[in-house]
Amino acid sequence: QLQASGGGLVQAGGSLRLSCAASEFGTYAMGWYRQAPGKQLELVAGISSGGSANYADSVKGRYTISEDRAKNMIYLQMTSLKPEDTAVYYCNTLPPPLATMDVVTGYWGQGTQVTVFS
Repeated sequence: QLQASGGGLVQAGGSLRLSCAASEFGTYAMGWYRQAPGKQLELVAGISSGGSANYADSVKGRYTISEDRAKNMIYLQMTSLKPEDTAVYYCNTLPPPLATMDVVTGYWGQGTQVTVFS
C-alpha cells in the first residue's frame, strides 16, 4: 500500500514537500499524480528505477521528484505553488494500476491534500 503525506495549506508562492512510503517499489517506475475537484487524475511527475525524471508542463521547473529506494520512499518537492496546484496528491506506479487514470479502490493509497490560497 502506498501512503502519501506532507500536504497542507500554503500561500501561493510557497513550498511543500510530499513523501510517499511503500512496502517496496522494486523496479517499478513511480509517479506523483493529482486530482483536483471535478477534474481527471493527472500525472505530474514520474521517475524511473534508474532515476530519470519527467514532469508535466504545468509543473516543470517548480516540482522535483526524487527517490530513496533503499528506504522505499518517493518525494515531491513543490515550489512556487499556485492556486491551480490545489488537489489531492497520490503516488503510485507508472503507468498507473490497471493502466487507467482513475483512483480505483484497492489500487491507490490515501492521498494527501494540497491547498494553495492566493
